[in-house]
Amino acid sequence: MSELRNVQADLSRFRSRVLVAGLLVCIAFFLLASRLIYLQVFRHDDLLEQADNNRITAVPVVPNRGLILDRNGVVVATNYSAYTLEITPSKVANLDQVIEDLSRLIEVHPRDKKRLKKLLEESKGLDSLPLRTRLTDEEVAKFSAQRFRFPGVEVKARLYRNYPYGETASHVIGYIGRINQTDKEKLEESEDDGNYRGTDYMGKLGVEQSFEKKLHGITGVEDLETSASGRAVRKLASSPATPGDTIMLSIDMKLQKLIEDMFGGRRGAVVALDPKSGEVLAFVSKPTFDPNLFVEGIDSESWKELSESIDKPLLNRALRGTYPPGSTYKPFMAMAALQSGKRSASAIINDAGTWTFGGHTFRSHGDGGLGAVDMYRSIVKSSNVYYYSLANELGVDAMHDFMKPLGFGQITGIDVNGEVRGVLPSTDWKRNAYKRPEHKKWYAGETISLGIGQGYNSFTMLQLAQATATLANGGLKYKPKIVIATQDAITRTKQAIASTAPENLGFSPENVAVIRNAMVGVTQEGTSVRSFAGAGYVSGGKTGTAQAVGIGKNEKYNAGRLEEHQRDHALYIAFAPADDPKIALAIVVENAGFGSDSAAPITRRIFDYWLLNQYPSLEDMASLQSGKGGAPIGKPRMAADVPLVPTLQAVMEAPVVAPNRNVVATNARKPKSIPKPLDINKN
Repeated sequence: MSELRNVQADLSRFRSRVLVAGLLVCIAFFLLASRLIYLQVFRHDDLLEQADNNRITAVPVVPNRGLILDRNGVVVATNYSAYTLEITPSKVANLDQVIEDLSRLIEVHPRDKKRLKKLLEESKGLDSLPLRTRLTDEEVAKFSAQRFRFPGVEVKARLYRNYPYGETASHVIGYIGRINQTDKEKLEESEDDGNYRGTDYMGKLGVEQSFEKKLHGITGVEDLETSASGRAVRKLASSPATPGDTIMLSIDMKLQKLIEDMFGGRRGAVVALDPKSGEVLAFVSKPTFDPNLFVEGIDSESWKELSESIDKPLLNRALRGTYPPGSTYKPFMAMAALQSGKRSASAIINDAGTWTFGGHTFRSHGDGGLGAVDMYRSIVKSSNVYYYSLANELGVDAMHDFMKPLGFGQITGIDVNGEVRGVLPSTDWKRNAYKRPEHKKWYAGETISLGIGQGYNSFTMLQLAQATATLANGGLKYKPKIVIATQDAITRTKQAIASTAPENLGFSPENVAVIRNAMVGVTQEGTSVRSFAGAGYVSGGKTGTAQAVGIGKNEKYNAGRLEEHQRDHALYIAFAPADDPKIALAIVVENAGFGSDSAAPITRRIFDYWLLNQYPSLEDMASLQSGKGGAPIGKPRMAADVPLVPTLQAVMEAPVVAPNRNVVATNARKPKSIPKPLDINKN
């Protein structure tokens, strides 16, 4: 009986244990089911997105950069596609060894290694950096067969910028360069950071920099399904990139090249404007440089040659070079006298060759003098004595107040970055410019040389051209502009950029007529009569010669005793036709002496081109380049008969395509024909 009870007790305990175990199993299954429901129902969307992220990669699609055209539709900046061998340093264990191994497979030049080293210094090591650009099809095939040996190295099809006309208008067009660390930091602080994902290059100078946003376009995105190894399997979805806008310049490339060719090996600058709109017709800075050098990253030898040259080819002399205006300042001084009532046009001043003030003798035309001089003759014969005395009568602050609205020593507001202000002196300017108390005071003797455009006066050719255009336009001042239109790359809709409303400086028409008549006299009987002999139009102008270095009190200028870079600058301002000006300009030829010998002859050919569609003969061009002045020689060519030929080594025959993995790029080749201008007027 006791044994039966023991069995029943054991059975009861067993059942209890089974029940507990069953409950535990049920609870476990309940918890498992609950978790499954939570993951499958409540976390479904979140987990699905995470799973997709593990197998889907968002790849930015870099937009095609917009084209740049001149006013006639000539393409001056375009794109070409090419294969590039790139390395991601963070994915490479031994960079030097990898480069050495690649050199046995694909030719790698020493300059390629130097460029990569420079890019490494500017990057954080996470970027894909080009080792070789413009690979041939054969080189791509060789690498593709051995790709498994080089993790972190890949071939990409990329767009490259090309400037077909090489050095022509390089300071205006500018160039693009690789985005460096400084650029990245600026982008991160701006709202454009997201739009530059995948973009390696941006504008660094000129129009390329100033209109970067419009030229860049809008970056697209491709969702790619990837394998476990990270290789793309298929494209799932895409948002296409929007190409950058086409930019149309006011520059006439044939005129631009003509001017640059006429300078030859000399240095200087020219700014030519349309007085009635402010459009820049030519914007020349000599010497120039080839912007194509910067596209793939300039090598150290080329950079050293450009940056250390005494001729400073990287300096945009038209925008940033400042010069004393010399005698080209005299028409504006005369206008100041008329507007202020300080001196009438008929007032006579005796030019005896020198003028003395405060015990100092100021010279004019050596020691000969011009005798009795009125305002007309003072401009035509360029009397210094007349303007020494006028400067003394006006005073520095009155001169400053009249010249400032004309734009001297001011930012003109042109639509290209980098403009400098120059110096328009005044008593306040000197007080703020100098630190030592004895240097802050303005002395009356300092005023005298300002009247002939010397002393502290220092202006850009852009400022001098704007002032000349304003005078030619009767006192209506337009803001200069280089970009006149944009065109949407997709809709082809053109949007003109209107000129800003002109500022009326309030010049009396009678006073303007006096000055314009005197400037016409300069070309008819004055200092530039030789250059404009036989011209098919009447123009107005004023020659100028400006000191590059100071001359001692009792010394006379002698060019033969000075180094070439110390000799006087030759300047000229002009407008034409005189009765209805369509072009106005300012030109400086550095260290070339008299404006009548070096600057006026170039101006004559510029006007012949713009007004008569004439181009210098070959012998005339050779004469100009050698620095010989005067009227044109030989029979002028018709401008339409002189082709504007691109630099052949700069032209790439390749389809303009988006650089993504679905595109097979054509490697760069020489062109079979010259690219034709585009017509931006076709919508």
